[in-house]
Order: sequence, then C-alpha cells, then structure tokens
Amino acid sequence: MTAPLTQKPKSRRLAWLAAIVVLVFAAYSAGWFYLAGKVRAEVDGTIAELAAQGIRADCANMAVGGFPIRLAVSCDSVAYEDDAGNVAASSGAVTAAAPFYLPLSPSADITGPLRTSAPGMEPLWLDWDRMHVSTGLMWPAQRKLAFQAEGFSGQTDPQDDTDPVQLFSAAKAKAQLRPAEGQDLDARISFGELQVDAEAIDGRTLPPLDGMIEATVKNGMALLATPVKSLRGQSLTLRQVALSSGSAAVQVSGPVAVRDDGLIDADLMIRIKDPQTVATILATAIPEQEQQIQQGFAALAFMGKEPSMPLKIAKGRISLGFIPLGKIGPVE
Repeated sequence: MTAPLTQKPKSRRLAWLAAIVVLVFAAYSAGWFYLAGKVRAEVDGTIAELAAQGIRADCANMAVGGFPIRLAVSCDSVAYEDDAGNVAASSGAVTAAAPFYLPLSPSADITGPLRTSAPGMEPLWLDWDRMHVSTGLMWPAQRKLAFQAEGFSGQTDPQDDTDPVQLFSAAKAKAQLRPAEGQDLDARISFGELQVDAEAIDGRTLPPLDGMIEATVKNGMALLATPVKSLRGQSLTLRQVALSSGSAAVQVSGPVAVRDDGLIDADLMIRIKDPQTVATILATAIPEQEQQIQQGFAALAFMGKEPSMPLKIAKGRISLGFIPLGKIGPVE
C-alpha cells in the first residue's frame, strides 16, 4: 500500500521539472527571436541612416539564424561607399555570430576579396584563403579586436586600364588590438613567409620574412574613434619588432615619433643574429649603400654572433651605430 504513495510525489517533481524546463526554453526562444528581430531592425536602420547622409551601404541577402545555440547574421556580400569622403570598401560573404554563453564575444568569418579606396592612398585589392575576426568585451571597458588570415595577399586596384601591381603575400598573418593605459592602444602583429614584391619597393629585393611587431600607440584609442589624415605629430613605442629570414634575425625596440615636418625621429636598440647574412640582405635591399653596409657589418664580427647596438633616426637619417644606412623622406 505504501509504494503508490512514494511514487506519486516523485512523479509530481518530474512533472514540475519538465514544466520549468519548458517554460525556460519558451522564454529563451522568445528572447532569441526578439533579439533576432532587433538585430535585423538595427542593420536596416543603420543602412537607412547612412543613405540619408548620402552614403550607400549594403548587406546583400541578410539572414539572421543560429537558433538555438547562437545568434548569427550573414550577408552574401557587404559594401560601403561614401562619395563625399571618397571612401569605399566591399567584400564577399560575411557571417558574424555570438554564442549564447559568450554574448559579448562575437566573431566573424569573411570571404575575400576586400576592395578599398580612401583619400591619400591607391585603391587596394586584398584577398585571402581564410579570415576570422573576433572581439572580446569584458565589462565595463576592457576589450580586444583580433583577426587572423591564411593565404593573405594584396595588390593595387587601378580604376583605369593599367595593370595592377602585386604588393605582398603572406602564408599567415595575425593582428590584435586592445586598450592600454589611458587612451593608448596596444597592438600586436605577426606574419609568416611574407614576400614583398620587388615592383612594390622600386625593384629592391627582399627574401621571405617571418616577423612580429608589438607596439603601444600614443593616444591610439582616440585615433581609432577619429582616424587622422596625417601621421605627422604621432608617436609610438616599439616594445619589440622581430624580423627573421633563415638564420638571420633582427630585433628592435624603442620610441619612434613623426615630427611636424614629416621627418622621423627614433632612438632604438637593435640586436642582430648572424650579422653577415643580415648584411647581405641589407646590401641587396639597399644597393646604393652596399659598400658602407658590408664594411660596417664586417666590424661587427668582433662583437660576437649576436651583437647589440643603437639604431638612431634623426630627421629621417638612419644610422646603425657608426654605419649610415640612408635616409627616410618626409611622411604625410
């Protein structure tokens, strides 16, 4: 007689649990579809606001999906064109998504090519085999933006009948931006098997390079919000710049600033691995300074296999210790 009495409360608990699960899922589903509608409305609203300003933007065949584990927005192609500002960009398919358990960390996969046009620069055609962009937001302000690409390449995109100029190609490339102290911005860029086309650097030749750049850009957060039209008056600190090709490697660190007249000042420390191979690379890249480079690096043999010395740039004039390496013209 007691068995049915003990079974009844257990059945009630299971029924209540099932009801709670159904209610939670129903509430979650309603919330998901509400957010999906808000996202679509926000995208349509933004495009309409830009159109009112004379800016054409498009997210072709926009779709919102991913239910129930994520919220995803996809476009067959995206485009942005501002005739007044002479700025344009377009790319292939874009899929951006945020999982429900990480709503503040959306990511996107982007299909190339990316065509860009902006004042003061040649139109570019960038392409890649795979590109992934991710963001991370930690309340209230800490955040980051990162991208990684494979088979990344770039060339000019002439608007007339002239042939494009191949600029570079890299087997892989990564970049990450995050806030630093105050309004400064930390940046980290790395690449592998970078090949710079000789035509892009006045016929000079460089071997394939692996590299990494870690820098803090002064007032970089403000520069992101309002991009500057000139590099003049800007500065950064190179925490580390590392370039290598085979056994040869160079590491550089120190402050760099662009003067108001466009000339560069820098007070850097450089460490060289396999100086003779580095000298050969530099002499090939800067043939007008070949004799000075070979003579100067020959003296480095007395400083060991990995010598360190100051690399200074004063009003655009570059010197490695006592070795003159040429001059950098004013930048805009």
